[in-house]
Amino acid sequence: MGKFIPDLKEANAVTAERDDDRNDYDFRRLEAKWRPIWDELEPFDTTKADDERPRKYVLDMFPYPSGDLHMGHAEQYALGDAVARFWRHQGFNVLHPIGWDSFGLPAENAAIKRGGAPKDWTYDNIAQQRESMRRYAASFDWNRVIHTSDPEYYKWNQWLFLEMYRKGLAYRKESLVNWDPVDQTVLANEQVLADGTSERSGAIVVKKKLTQWFLRITDYADRLLDDLDRLEGKWPHKVLTMQRNWIGRSHGADVDFVIEGLDAPVTVYTTRPDTLYGATFMVVAPDSDLAAQLVEGASDEIKAQFAEYLTATQKLGSIDRQNTDRPKTGIFLERYGVNPLNGERLPIWTSDYVLADYGHGAIMAVPAHDERDLAFARQFDLPVRVVIDVTQTPDAPVDAEGRKLTFAEVDPSVTGVATAGEGRLVASGPLDGLTKAEAIPAAVALLEERGTGRAAKNFRLRDWLISRQRYWGTPIPILYDEDGNEVPVPFEQLPVRLPEGEGLDLKPKGTSPLGAATEWKTTTTPDGRPAVRDTDTMDTFVDSSWYFLRFLSPNDDTQAFDPAEAKRWAPVDQYIGGIEHAILHLLYARFITKVLFDLGHLDFDEPFSELMNQGMVILDGAKMSKSKGNFVKLGDELDAFGVDAVRTTMLFASPPEEDVDWADVSVAGSGKFLARAWRVAQDVASEPGVDFASGDVAVRRAVARFLDEVPKLAGSFKLNVVVAKIMELTNVTRKAIDSGPGAADPAVREAAEAIAMVLDMFAPYVAEDMWEALGHEPSVANVVWPTAEPELLVEDSVTAIVQVNGKVRDRLEVPPTISDAELQELALASAGTQRAIEGMQVVKVIAKAPKFVNIVVKG
Repeated sequence: MGKFIPDLKEANAVTAERDDDRNDYDFRRLEAKWRPIWDELEPFDTTKADDERPRKYVLDMFPYPSGDLHMGHAEQYALGDAVARFWRHQGFNVLHPIGWDSFGLPAENAAIKRGGAPKDWTYDNIAQQRESMRRYAASFDWNRVIHTSDPEYYKWNQWLFLEMYRKGLAYRKESLVNWDPVDQTVLANEQVLADGTSERSGAIVVKKKLTQWFLRITDYADRLLDDLDRLEGKWPHKVLTMQRNWIGRSHGADVDFVIEGLDAPVTVYTTRPDTLYGATFMVVAPDSDLAAQLVEGASDEIKAQFAEYLTATQKLGSIDRQNTDRPKTGIFLERYGVNPLNGERLPIWTSDYVLADYGHGAIMAVPAHDERDLAFARQFDLPVRVVIDVTQTPDAPVDAEGRKLTFAEVDPSVTGVATAGEGRLVASGPLDGLTKAEAIPAAVALLEERGTGRAAKNFRLRDWLISRQRYWGTPIPILYDEDGNEVPVPFEQLPVRLPEGEGLDLKPKGTSPLGAATEWKTTTTPDGRPAVRDTDTMDTFVDSSWYFLRFLSPNDDTQAFDPAEAKRWAPVDQYIGGIEHAILHLLYARFITKVLFDLGHLDFDEPFSELMNQGMVILDGAKMSKSKGNFVKLGDELDAFGVDAVRTTMLFASPPEEDVDWADVSVAGSGKFLARAWRVAQDVASEPGVDFASGDVAVRRAVARFLDEVPKLAGSFKLNVVVAKIMELTNVTRKAIDSGPGAADPAVREAAEAIAMVLDMFAPYVAEDMWEALGHEPSVANVVWPTAEPELLVEDSVTAIVQVNGKVRDRLEVPPTISDAELQELALASAGTQRAIEGMQVVKVIAKAPKFVNIVVKG
């Protein structure tokens, strides 16, 4: 089926008969009526042990409690709820929980601005959002709610940390970190945007050296990358590509360079060990430990220059430093390294275009074949030596006339353009004449033979930095004794609770506010010795890395989650949320799941079997923004048009993965359609339980097609097409009531019940009220849709199109089993055909039974 973009205004024009009936429909009355009934019935409770239905776990990415729900929430939760309701109607017991990702900087910053406490701001917003969600009628199991800022939740963050600590997966070290100068806290690499700014404050991120806690996600880099293959076709291709690029595995060699004046060699990682003979200098990152070590032996003048240069470098973001168009700067450190293949002395420079966290913080520079190295070499008049002859390949460079260029014409030292990629090795001793594919393993073999290098792989991924110098987060459960030794907090003392009350100064100042909480900070080790607590808190992505498991046992104070419940429900069958979490949250959740699997707590190692990313809700082609004046308040839309109309509009406007432009939709039109559907149920005159088989065949065929098509469409998330199908059946049913066979016909009831059952996915208030009007007990949400009767799907006749020289000349009603020969005979004998071919010669007849005949004639 091709892409379906429905027109809501046009659809409602089709159903515009009897508009006076809409006056009986009042969405406010329906919302006020059904909410208390649902609260009492709890139709989505999944805690009943005797429920033997097959299980599905449908999960929406949980919200951050910053103000009330907005239009983006409205789309996400309408979509997730439609999916959850669909699977219930297919006979599944569906776990569809909700909670709040309630730690984090926005609450702390809001508290600082308003002079209150982060906890008060957070839980006030949760109460507001909870009320809005209940009004929105999402089919959540309200017996499984979690808040990550509850001690009952973050206790298990601390347990998880200690489990990883004992396995060597959590460690503390001094390192260069990403520093947000506005929020005064460190950021993980994943929290630095492509332009080098903080994804939290928008400030330019700088580098700072601090002692911090890390999780060894790099130990899982291969598995995180390779296991993406298992998610092909189940996760959006774009997300898989983003994760593959972020992990960034490359293969090459670790090369050991002897540095004059240093006892130990310096290891350099390169993906092109075949170009070693082209190395003419080395470069180290100014903010690396190696640079500080090398400059110790330099002159006072170089030391002073280096100190100034290092300060300037630390103010730059990583993106700026790697910009190829940026002028190259650097300082010669008055040191030399030795090329391990040819023994040549290579001058060592420091420059900000090399990053401390790439490889080992140092590179061998091959300027002829690397653009940034070449720019640096030309800036400082350093040698450029060509070792790859790109003219010796089938794809050799040519001029505008197609003439192959000569070696001299592509010499980077002359052209200023580095030649990378394929070619044959030259000026490379034993590697001469080899291709790249041949030369790389040969170069590695030479290094291994001499003991100066080895094959290696590298990752763009770095260990996950989880320390944060802010208050509103999970305290790290580590003590330090008087000698500075790390002492894990015993499990029985968890949770380590955040201190509350007066006296906490939350303003960011580069160190955690918890450091000033002297009474809280001062404690003793398990064996009674004086100790202090770690005063940093955990990155809030720790909270969301495993929250889907806590929903399985949200009230269990003895364990993070019940393994038996994990076997029953997990992993998540369908996960739904925005693509902005493609790297941060999803990568961390995959990592923690694999850790828990390895620790024996889970029997699966991927958290989310299938993933759907919804688009954005925009206005006039642009992202909504209060500052730009193009902001639509969800509450205003709900007050004006009702929950059902907003939900239906969201899901009818476009396929889930595409943006919804609120300027192009008609919420009022959705309300008119829902009123007409509701009225159909009020007009049904037959009794519940009537035998549908005695109903009008044409209407019954329409219902059968509907019941056959909708599960296929809904199962593939073509929800906008499902809404269109409901509208079509509503038209058929309305016509049957008004023009025959009449409201008492059993087929009319069958159609109305089918409309109510499927409409529950989109407009639960209307659907529930229709179901009641049809004489049934609530809730329609747990009714399993009937399957289409096969005999009603078999057509008695098919309309065959007859063309003469490509123009339609007749239409024939024929049996669906008619043969090509029989169809051809009928077509030639038809009145329309006879008129069209009178006086003409039939040249050819093409019959495609049962739907098409083309007759070719000439005069």
